[in-house]
Amino acid sequence: MTVEAKICGLSTAESIDAAVAGGARWVGFMTYPRSPRHVATETLRMLARRVPRHVGRVGVFVDPDDALLDERLATGAIDLLQLHGAETPERVAAIKARTGKPVMKVIKVGEPSDVDRGIAAYAAVADRLMFESADGTLPGGNATAFDWTILSGRTVPLPWFLAGGITLDNVAEAVRVTGAPAVDLSSGVEVSRGVKSVELIRAFLDRVKAL
Repeated sequence: MTVEAKICGLSTAESIDAAVAGGARWVGFMTYPRSPRHVATETLRMLARRVPRHVGRVGVFVDPDDALLDERLATGAIDLLQLHGAETPERVAAIKARTGKPVMKVIKVGEPSDVDRGIAAYAAVADRLMFESADGTLPGGNATAFDWTILSGRTVPLPWFLAGGITLDNVAEAVRVTGAPAVDLSSGVEVSRGVKSVELIRAFLDRVKAL
């Protein structure tokens, strides 16, 4: 099984280039001002130009209003919308209809019922799902893993990502336990909060390729 990798929270040309060269299938850009990985609209436009067509560009949003969605999508820099807030199924459907873009909804997991509820609520309106730890003060990048056995042997009706607390050292175990077809990480390739390491990005992507 080929496991796809998404490197999220990219904010420099060097980190983008490392992710692309290393074989990332997806790159993610934060559009949430409270995040240390937030990028301004013009920076997003500039960075996205470095990404070849075969790599998907993901815009990460937290309960965005229509004005923010319009502003970011006008850059032409986003292929997939990742919704990381408390968006309802109705809002997810409305965003998809408004933007014409595929949408991935993040499901916060603290116990097994969270997975069941998330699938039941969003499988009919989202194009992809992401399962991440419910712990943490900010959406994403909290370096916290949930109990991966919650996903062991489970059938998910949409393409999905595993996120939260994944590193070079545990990604093989994460995929083995969950059967995840795709993994997402941000802090796992950082030397300090919000600062990506080109070397860690390369090493992580090499490890994923070897799975």
